[in-house]
Amino acid sequence: MKNRKNSALTALELRIMRVIWSRGASTVNAVQAELKPPLAYTTVQTMLNILERKGRLKRELSGRAYVYSARVSEARAVGQGVRELIDRMFGGSSEELVMSLLKSRQIDAKKLAELSRRFGGEAEDKS
Repeated sequence: MKNRKNSALTALELRIMRVIWSRGASTVNAVQAELKPPLAYTTVQTMLNILERKGRLKRELSGRAYVYSARVSEARAVGQGVRELIDRMFGGSSEELVMSLLKSRQIDAKKLAELSRRFGGEAEDKS
């Protein structure tokens, strides 16, 4: 079985993580108040505890409530999700992902060339 700590976030986990990433350290009540559509307090509490067990969040007791904060950045979580998508849907080939985006007209060749120039420029600047 795959290590859940490194697996991509589920849709609900991602919703909750986005609240933490935007607000910073938060209690269950604070996360619950931000979620649209709203979820039950116990659902939010359960999901925060799952994310903590999976190593995505850390929690500290503050008074009578736990405060949850991110252990993983949004950029890292996105990167893990993209890598898992490429592995699962495209046999590990990012080229196949790009070809699929072109074939399904999710992106056109002009935009792809623009992104390639931009990325190429950043790679040169970092040298």
